[in-house]
Amino acid sequence: MKVIIASCVVPFVEGGATFLVEWLGQAIKSRGHAVETLLFPFSANYTEMLDQMMALRLLDLSQHGDRLIAVRTPSYLLQHPHKILWFIHHHRPAYDLWGTRYQDIPNTPEGICYRDAIHQADNIAFSEARKIFSNSRVVAERLKQFNKVDAEVLLPPLGDPERFHCRSMGDYVLYVSRFTHHKRQWLAIEGMRHTKTPVHLVLAGKADPDSAAYVNDLRSQVEKYGLQSRVSIIDRFVSEQEKIDLFADSLAGIYFPLDEDSYGYPTLEAHHSGKPVITTSDSGGTAELILDGVNGFLTAPDPEAIGQAMDRLYLDRAMASAMGNSGRERIAQLNITWDNVLEKLLG
Repeated sequence: MKVIIASCVVPFVEGGATFLVEWLGQAIKSRGHAVETLLFPFSANYTEMLDQMMALRLLDLSQHGDRLIAVRTPSYLLQHPHKILWFIHHHRPAYDLWGTRYQDIPNTPEGICYRDAIHQADNIAFSEARKIFSNSRVVAERLKQFNKVDAEVLLPPLGDPERFHCRSMGDYVLYVSRFTHHKRQWLAIEGMRHTKTPVHLVLAGKADPDSAAYVNDLRSQVEKYGLQSRVSIIDRFVSEQEKIDLFADSLAGIYFPLDEDSYGYPTLEAHHSGKPVITTSDSGGTAELILDGVNGFLTAPDPEAIGQAMDRLYLDRAMASAMGNSGRERIAQLNITWDNVLEKLLG
């Protein structure tokens, strides 16, 4: 089979969506299929979006490949007779983030016209798809709520999960993610204020292009609370090997995004490393993976509750280790494998 994978990217910015496309291509090729990956640069500036969406719409791939798998918005506007969507999120400021601090389209007559045009274009693309999969239940629910379409949840695996391992149950909890406000690294620091043990916190990842001020705010927060000896901020690109090593000696992974589209790769990386995960009840897709008290803790987005969860793991390493093993079992239980993904996408 000849398969085209299409997605939209911000050039030179890596993240879960770019890894998913890369790993999907590798998995399809490993099964003997031909793969062509098309990555389109896309700006999320609302004044530029409609022109870019029109340009994508004018690309007719009907004569190329047996199947088109479209991933990141709005690559699904491409035309193909056998179009499959592995839908990872909307342009959220036009949907569920409308009316929040993260809304980037003005609530003006002009802004509302832009939002409506995005909705209309999306609905056309969705109606053309042979099948729509989502990367989490929360994204499937958004598709149903805003677009009245049904999506089957298809959970994305890691590319090479066997690289991750447990070397020790250390004294630090690890938050690996790009630095941007809605990932809520600040909530982890707030949680550290309420700990009673010497547990440490490591925040690691590259800042978004517009998030330098946010990282400075995090450093100021650490200084304000006198946590300099217990909180480390690694504000740079973290290589895969460094990340593997950080997880290998961590006590647990933590991940506190606000209403995330999926469970986030850091949660899988933690579980494949044999570590439990602390997350919050409002974390979106992340809360679909974590069972409270089984493979981690699902707390209220409350600093005191987060601090207590950190302390419990620090004081009971045997429990932390057992939860980490349950994390591996949870991945197997949910069939988060490339065999399952390819059976769905290519079936």
